[in-house]
Amino acid sequence: MSTPRISRRGLLGGGAAAAGVAGAFAVGRTTAAAAADASGPTAYAFRGEHQAGIVTPAQDRLHLAAFDVTTDDRDELVALLRDWTEAAERMTRAEPAGVVGPVEGDPLLPPDDTGEAIGLPASGLTITFGFGPSLFDDRFGLADRRPAALRTLPHFPADALDPARSNGDLCVQACADDPQVAVHAVRNLARIAFGRAAVRWSQLGFGRTSSTSTTQDTPRNLFGFKDGTANVKAEETAALAEHVWVGPDDDPAAAWLVGGSYLCARRINMTIEVWDRQPLVDQELFVGRTKGEGGPLSGGGEFDEPDFDAVTGTSPSVPVDAHVRLVHPDFHGGARMLRRGYNFVDGSDDRGGLNAGLFFIAYVRDPDTHFIPIQNAMARSDALMEYLKTTGSALFAVPPGTADGEYVGEPLFT
Repeated sequence: MSTPRISRRGLLGGGAAAAGVAGAFAVGRTTAAAAADASGPTAYAFRGEHQAGIVTPAQDRLHLAAFDVTTDDRDELVALLRDWTEAAERMTRAEPAGVVGPVEGDPLLPPDDTGEAIGLPASGLTITFGFGPSLFDDRFGLADRRPAALRTLPHFPADALDPARSNGDLCVQACADDPQVAVHAVRNLARIAFGRAAVRWSQLGFGRTSSTSTTQDTPRNLFGFKDGTANVKAEETAALAEHVWVGPDDDPAAAWLVGGSYLCARRINMTIEVWDRQPLVDQELFVGRTKGEGGPLSGGGEFDEPDFDAVTGTSPSVPVDAHVRLVHPDFHGGARMLRRGYNFVDGSDDRGGLNAGLFFIAYVRDPDTHFIPIQNAMARSDALMEYLKTTGSALFAVPPGTADGEYVGEPLFT
């Protein structure tokens, strides 16, 4: 395996360490010699059994974009996926998006890289691709290969969806520890797609709201509570196989998706100003956990299981409408999900309130069993819903990883 460059220009090369396999993360990773201490990896390999950016330790920044395919030519769509695969692999190695580079080409021609990441390291960049249900219409001859579970998510109670922030033919999830690196990735993929696909909507995120590895602490959402305590972790190999990765017997039409997953995305606005005026005791009752340590109200620490039979006085210690109770696997056939969401603040509204909330992302083996029932229960009865408004929604099938010489999603088209 060749040694990747740490610089995106190639002029700052040297000091790169060899790539290796990231064990339970199921993706390769490389480290710079200068960062061989506890600061962790600087780059994750693009190719592997599964796409990077799912069980990869969640980075701090997100730029996710959904695209509408603007060509009706199947060959052009395949060419786009080939081009995206090549560019993504280069960018995750901290190389330019194009083979020439941002400043090395003919000055009379547009550069094949936009240049805002010159000199920046890979910053843990992962790029993950998905296919929306609308890609399987009659344009590209894919209708008979659409998985039964891949369809537009239902309109859940209390949804206030903006069509301009929902759905899409394709999606690109770029995660990194430097926001400029993540934005650079999506910007260049959008540039490469010109004439074949166009951005339908995009979302920036900061401050991961879940941990995907036992090496990470549980982060907090904008309500101030720890989020994703019971998340499936990369080290839980059996749980990943049961709850995240699509199995060989799941859907005869979706053999191409085996080893992949489904990405459920929800843009959830929080009424921050109203929440901030609620007493601490009420906030904790709504969530079902303490705000400080994150332990269940039935007692114990953050990672102790809630006791839903426990009673305080004459009432359940964990209220019947508490978030923790309504989404717990005990009430959904044991279903779990791998959450990978982010906080967002998109300025303020015309009343001076923050346009802020949680950009929820979850990877599941089957949205019909692992997401939709849980979301329905939450939308109908969760005490938190008084402070939430979902404004965007999408579902994508995320194909498995790519081997050398393949393009992302190739088994779908062959």
